[in-house]
Amino acid sequence: MHKPSHIQATAPTRIPARGEAWLLVAITLVALAISGVIARDHLTWLLETIWVMVGLAIIMWRWSGFPLTRLLCWLLVLHALVLIHGGAYTYAQTPAGFWLQDLLGTQRNPWDRVGHLMQGFVPAILARELFLRLTPLRRGGWLGYFVIAACLSFSAFFELIEWWSALIYGADADAFLATQGDQWDTQWDMFLCLCGAIASLVLLSRWHDRQLGSAVLDGK
Repeated sequence: MHKPSHIQATAPTRIPARGEAWLLVAITLVALAISGVIARDHLTWLLETIWVMVGLAIIMWRWSGFPLTRLLCWLLVLHALVLIHGGAYTYAQTPAGFWLQDLLGTQRNPWDRVGHLMQGFVPAILARELFLRLTPLRRGGWLGYFVIAACLSFSAFFELIEWWSALIYGADADAFLATQGDQWDTQWDMFLCLCGAIASLVLLSRWHDRQLGSAVLDGK
């Protein structure tokens, strides 16, 4: 079932101003550049930050015809910074993770847990925006279900990427895997993604609705 083209072209009510949009791009590019210079393991850095590079390129390429809401743009930059920090230091050695480890009293650096929580929290709003703007889905239970399913499917795909990386690179991929000896690391990753997606929908859906505007929400 295809959505009419005039609905696909409907822009959100609130998008970043030009200066704000370029600020977000600059924050991301500067963080990428610095992380690339200080990266402890450049293979891990590339594997962790390639998502940021590709995502930023796609957003900039499509921006004139498909701008995103301010909320989503700021969330994407926040997610990018989490990935960049993990890529620069490796997830088991991130300074922010060690600070959280001391604060929470955990036995391992939890920055990878933060990353997988964000893997659900931010993509949930991305998926929600794409579904509402590009498909016949409207607000309600089915929208929530498909948003959560999209987040979990990507989380599962990411775990497959980690598996393939381990097969291809062997011990060189250990920093990318960041299991830190936890046999249940994969299950924790997907569970935290699920928690992040649900929390995002509960906490941000109304805010997101206001930014999308009635034209998008009503499919006009």
